Amino acid sequence: MHVTVRVVVSGTKSVFRVLSERSVLSHIVNRKMSVKISPYGSWASPISSKLVSESSVGFQELHVDNHPNNTDTVYWSELRFDEGGRCVVCSQKGKEKFVSLTPKDFNSRTRVHEYGGGAFFVYNNSVYFSNFKDQRMYLQKSQDSDVVPISPKDSQWRYADGQLHHKTGKVYCVREDHSVISETVKQPTNTVVVIDPTSQNQNILASGCDFYSSPRVSPDGKKIAWVQWNHPNMPWDDTELWIADLNEAGTGVVEGSQKKVAGGENISVMHPSWTADNQLLYVSDKTNWWNLYHMTPNGDHVNLLPRDCEIGSPHWMFGTAPYSIDRSGSGKIAMVVGKELGVLDMNTKQYRKIDTGFTVHNYINLSPNGDIYCCAGSPTRFSCIIRIESGTDKVTILRESKSTTVGSDYFSIPEEITWDTTDGDVSHGYFYPPKNKDYQAPSDTLPPLLVKAHGGPTGQASDVLNLKIQYFTSRGFAVLDVNYRGSTGYGRIYRNKLRKRWGICDVEDCCSGAKYLSKAQKVDGDKLCIDGGSAGGYTTLACLTFKNDFKAGASHYGVADLEALAADTHKFESRYLDTIIGPYSGDGIQIVPPNQAQMMYDAVNAKKLPTMYILFKGEQHGFRKSENIQTALDGEFYFFSKVFGFEAADSHCQLPISNL
Repeated sequence: MHVTVRVVVSGTKSVFRVLSERSVLSHIVNRKMSVKISPYGSWASPISSKLVSESSVGFQELHVDNHPNNTDTVYWSELRFDEGGRCVVCSQKGKEKFVSLTPKDFNSRTRVHEYGGGAFFVYNNSVYFSNFKDQRMYLQKSQDSDVVPISPKDSQWRYADGQLHHKTGKVYCVREDHSVISETVKQPTNTVVVIDPTSQNQNILASGCDFYSSPRVSPDGKKIAWVQWNHPNMPWDDTELWIADLNEAGTGVVEGSQKKVAGGENISVMHPSWTADNQLLYVSDKTNWWNLYHMTPNGDHVNLLPRDCEIGSPHWMFGTAPYSIDRSGSGKIAMVVGKELGVLDMNTKQYRKIDTGFTVHNYINLSPNGDIYCCAGSPTRFSCIIRIESGTDKVTILRESKSTTVGSDYFSIPEEITWDTTDGDVSHGYFYPPKNKDYQAPSDTLPPLLVKAHGGPTGQASDVLNLKIQYFTSRGFAVLDVNYRGSTGYGRIYRNKLRKRWGICDVEDCCSGAKYLSKAQKVDGDKLCIDGGSAGGYTTLACLTFKNDFKAGASHYGVADLEALAADTHKFESRYLDTIIGPYSGDGIQIVPPNQAQMMYDAVNAKKLPTMYILFKGEQHGFRKSENIQTALDGEFYFFSKVFGFEAADSHCQLPISNL
């Protein structure tokens, strides 16, 4: 007996080969012998917690040098987990090797709004950055030069979102003043300021509002634009775009010239920028979606590319950039349109998509020579710093956030799914099935499901390759990363569905997503668990407290007591609960105080339920140290293995579990 096998070879006609039954059966038997049959959750995986955190960085922001003599240098900031979470500014010129610029005793990180971002900017080969320890702004002219402070010592001032203007030679940025805090004043004061880098003198250009962002000076140095908003709004709720005339020296605003030009009345505006001929662009969601607008010289506001998708993301951190203008005056704009990267010509109104091979793009920068730089990622690629060459669209990877020898046959590729939830609405998420080339589960079993609730809650789950997710899927777990109602990326209407309903819509969407997959026979409905950090930690705890769908959960630096959070959190979020739950009066300087976790642990422990509590000293909001990332990941999986009753193949974790 013979078997005919058809082999299709790219670029040639089909070829047929006859093989003996014995050789085919031998191949099948050998393949089956190499794949082990083992219960879900017990699979051995090469994706260890150490692999997740080692030799890994997080990209914080990216800038090109717009000085005409420096057209091919890009700068970015790396959060280095193996350096205790230090942020380092790096640069690469042309095809040269990248270099690290920030000296070892410095950390390029600002604490404005606590979440930071916008910690550095560049001009003419010089890097201006905020240092985490003292929050002063420094100037570094080269890799080997001394770092020189350009802001006063012991002022309790913090800086973010700056730029140096080539005509005035001054720095324009957001300043957060903590020296005003006293027994009667509980929150810092935010302003827009101008700094003289030589004398360190500072003048206030805009004040009186609770928050400011994006101070941007026009190319001719005559006007400044900025975004402002007040409590209880968050920057994705109701913000205003203002402009004003600068005096000739650029050190002050001409009295009476201040004017609001966009936003307000429940409209979110952000990311103002000037064209080469001093015309203003900005992002607004007045059509439900964050789109790019042009304010013409006669005062019209034109949507440059009307699309039912987002150009931009919520302003949690400074320094993001969803679009970038060609400073030469060609009218070209590189921009993110939903998940794609494209170039819009303002003059012809023509838009061209660029196929980069990636699904997520941010920190967009268009260099003076026409090349586009950005941070990009996809379900099969870690986040990368890439360059797209002008004229050819050739993509070059300059730096990867992580590299690994683990083959792609251990990686689960997500499917974007939508399901029905409560109130006649739908919810969205990314579903990852279990994947490990070395294992199969018994045919009559289904995998456990880990549901992930992102932070914010005004955040968004991404499909970029994430080893923290692959850690679970390669061990036999399915994962559902939920974009519950209130998430960004689906327009303002979807984002606002969480208003006054945090702890309701997010909880219902996580539960309904798990039940949807269980009903579809994708997962084991008796083995459902959930995790989340920060606001996602609250969603996790709410699901476990008020619903019966999940058997276990893990809250990482999560909210446990809303009243305590309202009283203790920092200024940026101190009125956040007004919009997503209801008004409450409270002030403070922390994001999620450690006592929140202790309170929850004590309550659960008192009920004699299995629980585990680990305090990571020296961390802030989120894990920045490699060893803590490893402990948290291994500890969570170890806890789930004990609750669900499977033996983890490679678990070396022996953390104490109370009441098991």
